[in-house]
Amino acid sequence: MRDLLEHRYPLLWVAGEISNCVRAKSGHLYFSLKDDAAQVRCVMFRNRGQYLDWEPREGLRVEVRALVTLYEARGDFQLNVETMRRSGQGALFEAFLRLRDKLDKEGLFDAAQKKPLPSCPRRIGIVTSLQAAALRDVLTTLARRNPSIPVIIYPAPVQGEGAAQQLAAAVAAAARRDECDVLILCRGGGSIEDLWAFNDEALARAIHACPIPVVTGIGHETDFTIAEFVADRRAATPTAAAELAAPARAEMLADLRQLRRSLLRQMQFALETRAQRLDSLAGRLQSPAERLAASSARLGAARARLGAAFALCTHDAEWRLSHTVRRLAAAMPNLGVLEHRIGQMQTALRRGTGHRLVALGDRVARLSLGLAHLDPAAVLERGYAIARTADGSVVRTSAGLRAGDALELSFAHGSAEVRVEKPR
Repeated sequence: MRDLLEHRYPLLWVAGEISNCVRAKSGHLYFSLKDDAAQVRCVMFRNRGQYLDWEPREGLRVEVRALVTLYEARGDFQLNVETMRRSGQGALFEAFLRLRDKLDKEGLFDAAQKKPLPSCPRRIGIVTSLQAAALRDVLTTLARRNPSIPVIIYPAPVQGEGAAQQLAAAVAAAARRDECDVLILCRGGGSIEDLWAFNDEALARAIHACPIPVVTGIGHETDFTIAEFVADRRAATPTAAAELAAPARAEMLADLRQLRRSLLRQMQFALETRAQRLDSLAGRLQSPAERLAASSARLGAARARLGAAFALCTHDAEWRLSHTVRRLAAAMPNLGVLEHRIGQMQTALRRGTGHRLVALGDRVARLSLGLAHLDPAAVLERGYAIARTADGSVVRTSAGLRAGDALELSFAHGSAEVRVEKPR
């Protein structure tokens, strides 16, 4: 029978509600799937169940992909479960993942764009349904933590057709009216279908565009929606969202008492410091008569020191002046001796100048005679000529000349341009 069942039916999907769910010490999961008309035993072995990212529990509607078989030990017909998902989650979850990836690529989940929550909000806004149990939890928590903070409610349905659009409109209205410092978006727990309004793209973009910090408290701690990814802060529950948005009045009062004690200590220290300084200044304070007498005494002493210093400076200056006069008298020259030496030097200069000019004239005559012997013009006077090429080079040999070359002949008087007929 087992072989017949396993080969007759392929792997198939079965939907139902979990009942009698037990996880054994071995890690295997045993439960029953039931509906209004029937039920069937199921087993999901540990090697399959370890891939589930959620915990199956009693009363949860699921869809399982299973193999029809027979448990021979008890003769029970059962399903060997290969994989399991929440009922209806397949298509919805795929849509959730597609929207999440799209918005993530656009940067709507970027942590750098998250706005900080105000430490002391003046007003708190709540976007939820007026009939939601979450609203009562949030209001109770806010009244307990800080009843002095006003609350503004922006009503909108949290599930059903059109709920997402109305939630987005409520968030946009809160942003436009700008009446509160922090906005709470909340609802209680439920299935993925119940929470689907919070997976809407329009609502996500409204939260991202809202200039007011948004805190979400949607469902339970294990529930995640697109709105929570976009929000500035995510709380596990609506009550936790209220605790994040509103500072505890008792804590604020305790902080104020601590600040008051600190301020009193600092004021006491400042007063004591200034009192000590005042005492010190009072001890240094004198009457005008005493200050004038002390100033007169200091002035007389300064006058005496100034007179003594002036006398000492005058005596020192007189001594330096007499010493300088003696040195100047000793250094003055003998004018008669200097005039005699000048006459002797003038006579010797005239005699030496004459001899020097005669010697220089003889040398100039010798140099002129030697220069005349080396003068090319003297050679040209004797009938010679200098031949130059067109570039001005002197022709010293006929080896480089060719017939037709132009030459310039320089004579003692004038020059002539000639052309080579035949070099030899």
